[in-house]
Amino acid sequence: MAGATLTMTFLEIGDMSLPLRDTQRHTYGEYLTWPEGERYELIDGVAYAMGPAPVRAHQRLLAEMFRQIADALEGGGCEVDIAPFDVRLPEQDEADEEIVNVVQPDIVVICDRDKLDDKGCRGAPDWVIEILSPSTAGHDQILKLALYERHGVKEYWLAHPTDHIVTVYRLEDGRYGRPGVYELKGSLRAACCEVEIDWDRVVAGLE
Repeated sequence: MAGATLTMTFLEIGDMSLPLRDTQRHTYGEYLTWPEGERYELIDGVAYAMGPAPVRAHQRLLAEMFRQIADALEGGGCEVDIAPFDVRLPEQDEADEEIVNVVQPDIVVICDRDKLDDKGCRGAPDWVIEILSPSTAGHDQILKLALYERHGVKEYWLAHPTDHIVTVYRLEDGRYGRPGVYELKGSLRAACCEVEIDWDRVVAGLE
């Protein structure tokens, strides 16, 4: 609860240990009262501490992908945002303060501008990209995958800066089908908003 003593615990996800703020169930209203220097994501009310500062390869991959997407979307109807940027995922039509799912994806693209406000985004983005780090890989590949599918995120990319591959999930009939796995070579187009990523430029920034 807000104002409670912080006791860090851990949850095992596959072979990853994710730090938890505590064992309580929280809402976005409480989340807003926490110190600004502490970053968390809420999934079904559980507060997961964000990982340590990412390595340089993570940030270079993130920066180049964001640059290409922003350039491609300039002047169009969709908006791209980069973390930290709150995405609130209500279950139905509950008030913001009661929402129990709040995440900060590395990159999000939103094409319905009615979902955007001063707090970030309320509702599912069209496209979410996570750059995998050792400390958050299990979180992104298991918990957030299920969350994004449940809330109708049309396209979810998981980029692996070390392995130089990207795993792509696309929503079909309300479910993510078998993912596509691609090497970071040539180019790859996002189905949701007709943006093409030039992987050769991306990988050049990692060297």
